[in-house]
Amino acid sequence: MDGMSVDTNPPASGVRVPWPEVHPLVRAAVEDFLGGRVAEAVTQSGGFSPAAAVRLRTEHGRRAFVKAVGPEPNADSVRIYRSELAIAAALPESAPAPRLLTGFELEGWVALVFEDVEGSHPELPWRRDQLDRVLEAIDRMSAALTPSPVEVPPIGKIFGRAFHGWRDLLEEQDTAGLDPWAARHLGELAELESGWVAAAAGDTLVHADLRADNILLTGDRVYFVDWPWACAGAPWVDLLAMLPSVGMQGGPAPHELFTDPDPAATAVIAAFAGYLVRHARLPDPPGLPTVRAFQRAQGVVALDWLRHRTGWA
Repeated sequence: MDGMSVDTNPPASGVRVPWPEVHPLVRAAVEDFLGGRVAEAVTQSGGFSPAAAVRLRTEHGRRAFVKAVGPEPNADSVRIYRSELAIAAALPESAPAPRLLTGFELEGWVALVFEDVEGSHPELPWRRDQLDRVLEAIDRMSAALTPSPVEVPPIGKIFGRAFHGWRDLLEEQDTAGLDPWAARHLGELAELESGWVAAAAGDTLVHADLRADNILLTGDRVYFVDWPWACAGAPWVDLLAMLPSVGMQGGPAPHELFTDPDPAATAVIAAFAGYLVRHARLPDPPGLPTVRAFQRAQGVVALDWLRHRTGWA
């Protein structure tokens, strides 16, 4: 992607908050809802937010999965969890997501209590049989959630400013260390990217943040977790957005799995690649020391996909 060293498969994990460090009033409220004292709390490592993500078991044997985040060290995480709480509460049964049992805000914290799904993330590097299960589940989900059964913002409103990477680099003339192909075509990439909002528009409820760490496999089901970025978009958006991480994590190259010839999709690929390349060059966000490496590694794959898709020399 550029002249920097790139870890080709960084873990999709950050710095989790242990259950005992969650605000005591939040812990007490969760125990009150579950009807018993927490006897076991097992932290789940997947995901980047500086929050608690724990599978709980009470003294009476009741189980739940709890996510909770406070205003430190990253106040933006509270806003994200607040959005996830609203989305999770509105998701219909047709959405292949764990059921929200309750959620609340207390002392500056946001907490979500979900049913505990006895599943596991896909194995990495990706196994083809598991990948095929996930791809089929994405197709089913897109069909079931078209038109969107809940009111959500359009994708352009959610990601409009973030998916401005090539245009930002062009405006700032920030090309030091940039991939030579991208630097050579920066003006064309900025123009191509500018059409992504219209290209990605649609009436499908899309997750918009699918990666292996946001997927749980059980014996007979595929669950998609963590929905704070849910929005309305084209039915192929979830597949498109997931594929750079699949390629980075040992799966097939994106162009082998995304065969839609619609030129509109190329603008969205350009926007996603520009987002990854641009954000990978920024300082670490507070409390998220691992996310830039993950973006950087995805950016390498996305940029190769974009080069293949455009055919530009």
